[in-house]
Amino acid sequence: MSLLTAAFLGIVEGITEFLPISSTGHLILLERLLGVEITRSVASFTVAIQLGAIAAVALVSWRTFVRSRRTIWLVAAAFIPTGIIGLLAHRFVKMYLIGNVTLVLWTLSIGGVVLILFELFQRQRKPQVLEIKQYSFPLAVLIGMFQSLAIVPGVSRSAATVIGGMLLGADRRSIVEFSFLLAIPTMAAATGYDLLKSAPAFSLQDAAAIGVGFIFSFLTALIAIQWLLRFIKTHTFIAFGIERILAALFVWLTIRGNI
Repeated sequence: MSLLTAAFLGIVEGITEFLPISSTGHLILLERLLGVEITRSVASFTVAIQLGAIAAVALVSWRTFVRSRRTIWLVAAAFIPTGIIGLLAHRFVKMYLIGNVTLVLWTLSIGGVVLILFELFQRQRKPQVLEIKQYSFPLAVLIGMFQSLAIVPGVSRSAATVIGGMLLGADRRSIVEFSFLLAIPTMAAATGYDLLKSAPAFSLQDAAAIGVGFIFSFLTALIAIQWLLRFIKTHTFIAFGIERILAALFVWLTIRGNI
Protein backbone atom coordinates (compact mmCIF):
# COMPACT_ATOMS: atom_id res chain seq x y z
CA MET A 1 0.00 0.00 0.00
CA SER A 2 1.35 3.42 -0.95
CA LEU A 3 1.50 6.21 1.61
CA LEU A 4 -0.88 8.27 -0.53
CA THR A 5 -3.45 5.47 -0.39
CA ALA A 6 -2.88 5.17 3.36
CA ALA A 7 -3.51 8.91 3.80
CA PHE A 8 -6.71 8.72 1.75
CA LEU A 9 -8.01 5.75 3.71
CA GLY A 10 -7.08 7.52 6.95
CA ILE A 11 -9.23 10.49 5.93
CA VAL A 12 -12.14 8.18 5.15
CA GLU A 13 -11.71 6.40 8.50
CA GLY A 14 -11.71 9.70 10.41
CA ILE A 15 -14.86 10.89 8.67
CA THR A 16 -16.80 7.65 8.96
CA GLU A 17 -15.79 6.18 12.35
CA PHE A 18 -18.44 8.00 14.37
CA LEU A 19 -21.11 8.23 11.68
CA PRO A 20 -23.67 5.39 11.53
CA ILE A 21 -22.40 4.16 8.17
CA SER A 22 -19.61 1.70 9.14
CA SER A 23 -16.04 2.90 8.75
CA THR A 24 -14.74 -0.66 8.35
CA GLY A 25 -17.30 -1.41 5.65
CA HIS A 26 -16.39 1.70 3.69
CA LEU A 27 -12.66 1.00 4.03
CA ILE A 28 -13.09 -2.55 2.74
CA LEU A 29 -15.06 -1.36 -0.28
CA LEU A 30 -12.59 1.44 -1.02
CA GLU A 31 -9.65 -0.94 -0.75
CA ARG A 32 -11.36 -3.14 -3.33
CA LEU A 33 -12.07 -0.19 -5.66
CA LEU A 34 -8.47 1.01 -5.34
CA GLY A 35 -7.12 -2.44 -6.12
CA VAL A 36 -5.48 -2.91 -2.72
CA GLU A 37 -4.73 -6.58 -2.14
CA ILE A 38 -6.26 -7.73 1.15
CA THR A 39 -3.25 -9.25 2.89
CA ARG A 40 -2.85 -9.79 6.65
CA SER A 41 -1.02 -6.48 6.95
CA VAL A 42 -3.79 -4.63 5.07
CA ALA A 43 -6.40 -6.23 7.32
CA SER A 44 -4.38 -5.00 10.31
CA PHE A 45 -4.11 -1.54 8.73
CA THR A 46 -7.91 -1.39 8.43
CA VAL A 47 -8.19 -2.05 12.16
CA ALA A 48 -5.17 -0.07 13.36
CA ILE A 49 -5.94 3.31 11.80
CA GLN A 50 -9.07 3.43 13.91
CA LEU A 51 -6.72 4.37 16.74
CA GLY A 52 -6.41 7.80 15.14
CA ALA A 53 -10.14 8.38 15.40
CA ILE A 54 -10.14 7.04 18.95
CA ALA A 55 -7.32 9.40 19.92
CA ALA A 56 -9.46 12.24 18.58
CA VAL A 57 -12.50 11.31 20.67
CA ALA A 58 -10.28 10.81 23.72
CA LEU A 59 -8.93 14.33 23.25
CA VAL A 60 -12.43 15.76 22.90
CA SER A 61 -13.98 13.76 25.76
CA TRP A 62 -11.28 13.51 28.43
CA ARG A 63 -13.04 16.08 30.65
CA THR A 64 -16.09 13.80 30.83
CA PHE A 65 -13.98 11.01 32.31
CA VAL A 66 -12.15 13.33 34.69
CA ARG A 67 -15.38 14.83 36.04
CA SER A 68 -17.35 11.61 36.51
CA ARG A 69 -15.93 8.38 37.88
CA ARG A 70 -19.36 6.81 37.46
CA THR A 71 -19.19 7.43 33.70
CA ILE A 72 -15.94 5.48 33.59
CA TRP A 73 -17.63 2.50 35.24
CA LEU A 74 -20.64 2.78 32.91
CA VAL A 75 -18.35 2.67 29.88
CA ALA A 76 -16.45 -0.26 31.39
CA ALA A 77 -19.73 -2.16 31.93
CA ALA A 78 -20.86 -1.48 28.35
CA PHE A 79 -17.51 -2.68 27.02
CA ILE A 80 -17.77 -6.12 28.64
CA PRO A 81 -20.04 -7.83 26.03
CA THR A 82 -18.01 -6.53 23.09
CA GLY A 83 -14.73 -7.39 24.80
CA ILE A 84 -15.75 -10.99 25.39
CA ILE A 85 -17.26 -11.55 21.94
CA GLY A 86 -14.39 -9.76 20.20
CA LEU A 87 -11.78 -11.86 21.98
CA LEU A 88 -13.55 -15.10 21.09
CA ALA A 89 -14.29 -14.19 17.48
CA HIS A 90 -11.19 -12.16 16.56
CA ARG A 91 -9.44 -14.88 14.56
CA PHE A 92 -12.58 -15.86 12.65
CA VAL A 93 -13.48 -12.24 11.82
CA LYS A 94 -10.00 -11.35 10.58
CA MET A 95 -9.61 -14.51 8.49
CA TYR A 96 -13.08 -14.74 6.96
CA LEU A 97 -15.00 -11.47 7.35
CA ILE A 98 -12.48 -8.63 6.96
CA GLY A 99 -12.16 -8.12 3.20
CA ASN A 100 -15.41 -9.97 2.38
CA VAL A 101 -16.91 -7.51 -0.11
CA THR A 102 -20.14 -9.45 -0.62
CA LEU A 103 -20.81 -9.49 3.10
CA VAL A 104 -20.17 -5.74 3.38
CA LEU A 105 -22.48 -4.95 0.46
CA TRP A 106 -25.27 -6.84 2.22
CA THR A 107 -24.65 -5.43 5.69
CA LEU A 108 -24.40 -1.86 4.40
CA SER A 109 -27.63 -2.21 2.41
CA ILE A 110 -29.64 -3.96 5.11
CA GLY A 111 -28.25 -1.62 7.76
CA GLY A 112 -29.31 1.36 5.66
CA VAL A 113 -32.87 0.07 5.40
CA VAL A 114 -32.95 -0.65 9.15
CA LEU A 115 -31.69 2.87 9.93
CA ILE A 116 -34.34 4.51 7.73
CA LEU A 117 -37.19 2.38 9.11
CA PHE A 118 -36.02 2.95 12.67
CA GLU A 119 -36.07 6.72 12.23
CA LEU A 120 -39.51 6.65 10.58
CA PHE A 121 -41.12 4.52 13.28
CA GLN A 122 -39.46 5.91 16.39
CA ARG A 123 -40.51 9.53 15.90
CA GLN A 124 -43.35 9.18 18.38
CA ARG A 125 -41.09 7.72 21.08
CA LYS A 126 -40.17 9.99 23.94
CA PRO A 127 -36.79 9.31 25.55
CA GLN A 128 -36.86 8.32 29.20
CA VAL A 129 -33.15 8.86 29.90
CA LEU A 130 -31.87 12.28 28.92
CA GLU A 131 -28.29 12.31 30.24
CA ILE A 132 -25.47 9.82 30.61
CA LYS A 133 -25.44 10.33 34.38
CA GLN A 134 -28.97 8.85 34.45
CA TYR A 135 -27.84 5.60 32.78
CA SER A 136 -28.08 2.48 34.92
CA PHE A 137 -25.46 -0.26 34.78
CA PRO A 138 -27.90 -2.81 33.27
CA LEU A 139 -28.72 -0.25 30.56
CA ALA A 140 -25.01 0.22 29.83
CA VAL A 141 -24.48 -3.54 29.48
CA LEU A 142 -27.45 -3.84 27.11
CA ILE A 143 -26.07 -0.99 24.99
CA GLY A 144 -22.78 -2.87 24.90
CA MET A 145 -24.58 -5.97 23.65
CA PHE A 146 -25.99 -3.95 20.76
CA GLN A 147 -22.51 -2.63 20.01
CA SER A 148 -21.13 -6.17 19.81
CA LEU A 149 -23.17 -6.69 16.63
CA ALA A 150 -20.66 -4.45 14.90
CA ILE A 151 -18.02 -7.16 15.03
CA VAL A 152 -19.48 -8.02 11.62
CA PRO A 153 -17.95 -5.64 9.02
CA GLY A 154 -20.49 -3.20 7.62
CA VAL A 155 -22.85 -3.26 10.61
CA SER A 156 -21.53 0.05 12.08
CA ARG A 157 -20.57 0.25 15.72
CA SER A 158 -22.10 3.71 16.17
CA ALA A 159 -25.37 2.79 14.43
CA ALA A 160 -25.80 -0.37 16.50
CA THR A 161 -25.05 1.54 19.71
CA VAL A 162 -27.28 4.50 18.94
CA ILE A 163 -30.23 2.43 17.71
CA GLY A 164 -29.93 0.09 20.68
CA GLY A 165 -29.69 2.97 23.14
CA MET A 166 -32.68 4.80 21.70
CA LEU A 167 -34.77 1.61 21.68
CA LEU A 168 -33.90 1.26 25.37
CA GLY A 169 -35.11 4.79 26.09
CA ALA A 170 -31.98 6.92 25.80
CA ASP A 171 -32.03 10.42 24.37
CA ARG A 172 -30.38 10.79 20.94
CA ARG A 173 -27.66 13.22 22.01
CA SER A 174 -26.76 11.32 25.17
CA ILE A 175 -26.45 7.98 23.38
CA VAL A 176 -24.34 9.54 20.62
CA GLU A 177 -22.00 10.96 23.27
CA PHE A 178 -21.96 7.63 25.11
CA SER A 179 -21.14 5.90 21.82
CA PHE A 180 -18.13 8.22 21.49
CA LEU A 181 -16.93 7.29 24.97
CA LEU A 182 -17.56 3.57 24.46
CA ALA A 183 -15.48 3.68 21.29
CA ILE A 184 -12.34 4.42 23.31
CA PRO A 185 -11.92 1.08 25.14
CA THR A 186 -13.61 -0.88 22.35
CA MET A 187 -11.37 0.22 19.49
CA ALA A 188 -8.25 0.54 21.66
CA ALA A 189 -8.68 -3.08 22.76
CA ALA A 190 -9.42 -4.33 19.23
CA THR A 191 -6.47 -2.49 17.74
CA GLY A 192 -4.08 -3.34 20.56
CA TYR A 193 -4.92 -7.04 20.40
CA ASP A 194 -4.57 -7.12 16.62
CA LEU A 195 -1.23 -5.30 16.66
CA LEU A 196 0.04 -7.60 19.39
CA LYS A 197 -0.69 -10.56 17.15
CA SER A 198 0.39 -9.08 13.83
CA ALA A 199 3.05 -6.41 14.45
CA PRO A 200 6.08 -8.79 14.34
CA ALA A 201 5.27 -9.55 10.70
CA PHE A 202 5.00 -5.90 9.62
CA SER A 203 7.52 -4.44 7.21
CA LEU A 204 8.75 -0.84 7.48
CA GLN A 205 6.34 0.05 4.66
CA ASP A 206 3.43 -1.47 6.62
CA ALA A 207 4.38 0.49 9.74
CA ALA A 208 4.75 3.72 7.76
CA ALA A 209 1.33 3.22 6.15
CA ILE A 210 -0.28 2.70 9.55
CA GLY A 211 1.43 5.82 10.89
CA VAL A 212 0.23 7.96 7.99
CA GLY A 213 -3.29 6.53 8.23
CA PHE A 214 -3.31 7.23 11.98
CA ILE A 215 -2.40 10.91 11.53
CA PHE A 216 -5.00 11.62 8.86
CA SER A 217 -7.64 9.63 10.71
CA PHE A 218 -6.99 11.65 13.88
CA LEU A 219 -7.22 15.04 12.16
CA THR A 220 -10.39 14.32 10.19
CA ALA A 221 -12.10 12.63 13.16
CA LEU A 222 -11.68 15.82 15.21
CA ILE A 223 -13.74 17.65 12.60
CA ALA A 224 -16.28 14.84 12.14
CA ILE A 225 -17.06 14.57 15.86
CA GLN A 226 -17.89 18.26 16.21
CA TRP A 227 -19.94 18.21 13.03
CA LEU A 228 -22.00 15.19 14.12
CA LEU A 229 -22.84 16.73 17.50
CA ARG A 230 -24.21 19.78 15.71
CA PHE A 231 -25.98 17.69 13.05
CA ILE A 232 -28.03 15.57 15.45
CA LYS A 233 -29.59 18.65 17.05
CA THR A 234 -31.82 19.18 14.02
CA HIS A 235 -31.55 16.03 11.88
CA THR A 236 -32.34 12.32 11.99
CA PHE A 237 -30.06 9.58 10.64
CA ILE A 238 -32.17 8.92 7.52
CA ALA A 239 -29.56 10.56 5.26
CA PHE A 240 -26.96 8.12 6.57
CA GLY A 241 -29.24 5.18 5.81
CA ILE A 242 -29.62 6.42 2.24
CA GLU A 243 -25.84 6.88 1.94
CA ARG A 244 -25.24 3.28 3.03
CA ILE A 245 -27.60 1.94 0.37
CA LEU A 246 -26.19 4.17 -2.39
CA ALA A 247 -22.58 3.32 -1.46
CA ALA A 248 -23.33 -0.41 -1.62
CA LEU A 249 -25.21 -0.01 -4.92
CA PHE A 250 -22.39 2.03 -6.47
CA VAL A 251 -19.72 -0.49 -5.52
CA TRP A 252 -21.87 -3.42 -6.67
CA LEU A 253 -22.46 -1.80 -10.07
CA THR A 254 -18.74 -1.05 -10.36
CA ILE A 255 -17.35 -4.47 -9.48
CA ARG A 256 -20.31 -6.84 -9.89
CA GLY A 257 -18.47 -8.93 -12.45
CA ASN A 258 -15.50 -9.41 -10.12
CA ILE A 259 -17.11 -10.25 -6.79
